[in-house]
Amino acid sequence: MPHTTIQPDGWAPAKGYANGMLTPSGILHIGGQIGWDANKEFVGDGFIEQMEQALKNIRAIVEAAGGTVEDIVRLTWFVTDKAEYVARQREVGEAYRRVLGKHFPAMSMLVVSELVEDRAKVEIEATAELSKAG
Repeated sequence: MPHTTIQPDGWAPAKGYANGMLTPSGILHIGGQIGWDANKEFVGDGFIEQMEQALKNIRAIVEAAGGTVEDIVRLTWFVTDKAEYVARQREVGEAYRRVLGKHFPAMSMLVVSELVEDRAKVEIEATAELSKAG
C-alpha cells in the first residue's frame, strides 16, 4: 500500500520535499518546518515568531492527516543560535504551549551553522502516530 502525501488545504506546494508522508500503518513523518506561512512567506525575523509558526505548521499537517497534537511522538529542532534559544527559554515555553499545549513528545535539538532558507532561525521536524491511517 503506498504512502499518502499530506499537504494542508490552501498551502503553496512544497519545494523539493513533502510536508507530510503518512504510512499505511498511521505513522506521519513531517519534513522540517520553518517560520513561514501557507504562502511560504516568513512571519518575521524573530526566533520566537519563527518557532511558533513552525510549530503551527506541524500542527496543521497533523490535523490535515486526521490527527491531533497529542499524536505527535517526536520533534527534532535545528536552531542556528544556541545562545538566543537558551536566553529566551520562558518565551519559548509560552509559544510552545500556545500551539501544542502541555503535550511534550520526545525531543532533540541540534545547533547548526545555517539552514537552507537564509532567513530561517529554526527548523523543526516531527513524527506522529495516528490511531488510524488515512
